[in-house]
Amino acid sequence: MANSNPDTDIQFQSRTESSPLPPISSWEEAQDFLKKKLIREDDLGSVVEELKYVGGVDISFSKEDPSLACGTLVVLELHGLRVVYEDFSVVTLHVPYVPGFLAFRETPVLLGLLEKMKKTANPFYPQLHHVDGLTLSGVKELLKAREHHAEDFITLTGDSGHVWGAAMRSTGGSLKPIFISIGHRISLDTAITIVKMSCKYRVPEPIRQADIRSREYLRKHRL
Repeated sequence: MANSNPDTDIQFQSRTESSPLPPISSWEEAQDFLKKKLIREDDLGSVVEELKYVGGVDISFSKEDPSLACGTLVVLELHGLRVVYEDFSVVTLHVPYVPGFLAFRETPVLLGLLEKMKKTANPFYPQLHHVDGLTLSGVKELLKAREHHAEDFITLTGDSGHVWGAAMRSTGGSLKPIFISIGHRISLDTAITIVKMSCKYRVPEPIRQADIRSREYLRKHRL
């Protein structure tokens, strides 16, 4: 989960087929830079009380051409979870998938959709975004060690005492948890509260709708 106005100088640049792939070391440096910029506490005043619109982003890939991707941005009213905005961007991705560096492959597409919406001064521009990301293997191991706990919510704390995030059963009938982490300028407690408010089913509705609509867009346009 991330705030809509990240304070960073890092540029996630698109890559053409002929342009060289940046060295992994440059991605590692960018990750370290962003990590130092991360604000782990609430920095937006009364976050939940003032929150009206939440965004969700996702990318789906063509079954015919794995490099062809449909990036999708949806915006929902937090109260009622009604979709009020959607946009799509179909692109060919030339950056390969590298474990641990997914953002450098997919972020340029999603940022482009957000920038497009921001430039039009759209009144539905979201104050907060839901992002579906990868789960650290260590977090999964922590959950496995506590799999017999009956709680709907478990804080995942490592041996060092560092809190990695939380595992939560988002709906009453769900046995498979979702994993929640802090966002930039969003604390873990607030992230958990907002995710709970955003769920109709197991997956938070902004992410669920972005996933459904990106797949439907590819199907409808026979991509």
